[in-house]
Amino acid sequence: MKPPNLLFFMSDNHARGMMGCSGHPRVRTPVLDSIAASGTRYSSAYTASPLCCPARASLATGRFPHETGYWDNAIVYDGRVPTWMHRLRDAGADVASVGKLHFRSTEDDNGFTEELAPMHILGGKGGVSMLLRWSDEEPVNRGQWELYMEQSGVGTTHYQDYDREISRLAIDWLRRRPHASDRPWALFVSYVSSHPPFTVPHELLDIYPAEDMPLPPSFAPEERPEHPSLAHLRRIMGFKAMTDPGVLRHIAACYAALVTHLDHQIGTVLNAAGTLGLLQDTRIVYTSDHGEALGAHGLFGKANLLEPSAGVPLLMSGPGVRRGHVEHRPVSHVDLYPTIVSGMGLELSADEATLQGRSLLDGDGHSSPVFAEYHAAGSRRGGFMLREANLKLIHYVDEPSQLFDLAKDPDETVDLAGDIAHAEALATLERRLLERCHPREVDERARADQQAKAAHWGGNDAIRREGLLVYTPPPGIEPQMQASTVAT
Repeated sequence: MKPPNLLFFMSDNHARGMMGCSGHPRVRTPVLDSIAASGTRYSSAYTASPLCCPARASLATGRFPHETGYWDNAIVYDGRVPTWMHRLRDAGADVASVGKLHFRSTEDDNGFTEELAPMHILGGKGGVSMLLRWSDEEPVNRGQWELYMEQSGVGTTHYQDYDREISRLAIDWLRRRPHASDRPWALFVSYVSSHPPFTVPHELLDIYPAEDMPLPPSFAPEERPEHPSLAHLRRIMGFKAMTDPGVLRHIAACYAALVTHLDHQIGTVLNAAGTLGLLQDTRIVYTSDHGEALGAHGLFGKANLLEPSAGVPLLMSGPGVRRGHVEHRPVSHVDLYPTIVSGMGLELSADEATLQGRSLLDGDGHSSPVFAEYHAAGSRRGGFMLREANLKLIHYVDEPSQLFDLAKDPDETVDLAGDIAHAEALATLERRLLERCHPREVDERARADQQAKAAHWGGNDAIRREGLLVYTPPPGIEPQMQASTVAT
């Protein structure tokens, strides 16, 4: 019997809580809500690394950065490690991608039978400024603050044009499927939204009066537990003190409008698939590469292991998926590799049996600790996360750990790491982290790889002179570079 097809939707920078189905009081996401209603929503899903390229590499390979060496937005997926795309293609399925991949190049074998309008890292080089994160002279990314403060408002962007082209190409590909074929297919539809800039048309922004938008938790300095790693990240990203609630509400409204644009694009493709009669035998997956802090803890964007950035939306519906269910056990992007392979009726190979993820279709309810890591811009040393049940550890090499009870403190406003009453729990999670990896060894390996890659591109001085790539342009659009400012 022919296994179910796969229609995999991916977005960029979509925070887990920014959906109607996840309880947000204002955001309108009727299409995503309908996927959740007809399937399962995973309320505690995590990226493997809160940055575009390492997150996408982990989602594809089912392996964490410390297993593959894909650390940042300059040392990226290059076809060297097998992906679930390779596995499906080699088993006889048509496997196509449309839109953003953020791998090294189409010239690599990324596992697809075809790549339509792919966005890869710029020039096969990417965000090389991230390679300087191990240096005391890491460039301060002045462009990030302005990206949120000055470019959130009414207008349009090449990213939204690209999203619409992605939808058009996806629909065209679906129309070309031979309906009587016994050959299964998988289509990976990957949008750029809701990546900044949060520049949106009037008709979308008018849905969201700024005064109705909730404020981010702990945006003011006096409201949050301070930590040297997060203070360093704010400095490197050029983030200033957030003192104007009105500005933050405006940025949140613009972001919500962009999420609604994303929802509409997914709906366009799903409507076409339904009209073509393809949905009955097709499993649908939706997720994002990482979240968006949106001002929480005085941060914008990603690049940290707190919930708004490390948490991701994850929805699944279709054959074999429980309907109208919310799964609260923590899960990870690395669980998607075994989920997709087994969902296509394939047995895991001996090599795939070493993957740390578990199929989400098993339905045994078993929960194991969820892991994530970060080794890129704004991090002096490696950061590692381990969540078990409601307790979440963030371990920093050479800096104090953090511990949060997410059941009592979902906004991570109370750091329990220094509380003697939680000393045993902290020690237990630290030991379990060591079962996954040795943080110092991993950090040293990441730093060595980044230093070697910096030398490959001409050394530190050459990278500083090149400037900072604020965001990757769509295919055919010239990049916007930001002058580097060396941190002091």
